[in-house]
Amino acid sequence: MRTLFLNPPSFEGFDGGAGSRWPASREIESYWYPVWLCYPAGMLPDSKVIDGPPHKISIEQVVAMASDFELLVLFTSTPGFDVDVKIAEMMKDVNPRMKVAFVGPPVTIEPDKSLMASKAIDFVVRREFDYQIANYAKGTPLSELPGVSYWKDGDIVHNPEGGVIENLDELPWVTKVYKRDLDFKRYNVPFLLNPFISFYTTRGCPAMCTFCLWPQTHSGHRWRLRSSDDIVNECRYVLENFPGLKEIFFDDDTFNYKKDRTIELCKKLKPLNFTWSCTSRVTTDAETLRAMKDAGCRLMIVGYESGDAQILKNIKKGATIDMAKRFTADAHKIGLTIHGDFIVGLPGETRETLRTTIDFAKGLDVETIQVSLGHAYPGTEFYDYAQKNNLVSINPMHDGAGHQMPNVIYKHLDKGELVDWVERFYGEYYFRPKAAWRVVRKAVQNNDIPRLYKEAREYLSLRSKRKQFVKEHRATTLAATEAATEAASRSASAGD
Repeated sequence: MRTLFLNPPSFEGFDGGAGSRWPASREIESYWYPVWLCYPAGMLPDSKVIDGPPHKISIEQVVAMASDFELLVLFTSTPGFDVDVKIAEMMKDVNPRMKVAFVGPPVTIEPDKSLMASKAIDFVVRREFDYQIANYAKGTPLSELPGVSYWKDGDIVHNPEGGVIENLDELPWVTKVYKRDLDFKRYNVPFLLNPFISFYTTRGCPAMCTFCLWPQTHSGHRWRLRSSDDIVNECRYVLENFPGLKEIFFDDDTFNYKKDRTIELCKKLKPLNFTWSCTSRVTTDAETLRAMKDAGCRLMIVGYESGDAQILKNIKKGATIDMAKRFTADAHKIGLTIHGDFIVGLPGETRETLRTTIDFAKGLDVETIQVSLGHAYPGTEFYDYAQKNNLVSINPMHDGAGHQMPNVIYKHLDKGELVDWVERFYGEYYFRPKAAWRVVRKAVQNNDIPRLYKEAREYLSLRSKRKQFVKEHRATTLAATEAATEAASRSASAGD
């Protein structure tokens, strides 16, 4: 079957989730590669991958493609699901014979709800979907595909789960699909050297972080590794086939989880003599970091999350404050750059823990940071906790433009205050003279002044909108409090 793999357009600047672990519109326009879609696409030579957001492809343009394909595979996300359903329905109207499959975390967790959202969705594939999609396109009946949920005679059928893919070397290289279907210069992440290429060297993550979407809903906790030779060969292919490339990013859940494996891989990467970056945990020791730096590693994305020891325990981070400090000091001494991730609104959060986290972040003084709101996605332990404690409000997860809005609300931290703390965090961190000068100096060194100007405009625009939201929310809350007080006073007077 002629197959279209679609990371659909939705909100302006929204990274739909096909390769993004935190589907949202960012403070600064960012796009990750649709890695998951490109695996099965590589198994089907006459298929096509359309990554709508970075390529600025409109919904109308996508719908116009419907008549050219027999199978649509759409990677959906919780924030974008409603828009994705409408796109599927529009495409089905154009081509009623086209089969429609939805994949991604929402359909794994709630396959019945997903299928019942629209008759346009013929089936969904729970968790990994590589071989199921490829085999269906080649003629295998749905009844024979593990992990598939589908309509049959008016009822929903759930096939038993299949095992995870163990031999990752058997999978195609996604970078060959990038070369075939995507414009790699369209992909931008502020803290990476652009243009960049990203792909996985592993699947799954043994860590048990309660908030993390991918291991709990899609790729699983079983850690599976590609051989170092296969990784090195794909890197060599990338370096030879993407002229102008500045960096390769290894986008694993945790690239350097195992010391021996990391050091062995670094020894084989070093002769290629290229710049690369990766994900990391603070549990990584100095010897491993030195091997990474020696092999060409430039930057690591590190999930610090919080500066409060109890919150780290609450989210099962498997790391301590002391580990984070040691790791950061080691990395900086070795000459590695760090992009630190922090989250506002995790279980146990208070004004005091937020102040502690901001001060902790400033003490670490990593080169760049990302501050996210604690989003409880269905299928995660964080979501179950929030539901159990009547904290979660799944709608809206965004502000109508794809930007995060709080969906876990605490009695002592309402929506307005959580958003305000995000802005306070960014402001206190980046408006320090040391941090601001570092950003400007790096832009000058890399000849990236136009990019810095664009990113600054985007951030300041969103900052203004968030401040306005906080102001309006406070006014609404104050008015509601005054009205309630007045009503109580009238009631008391009537009773007298």
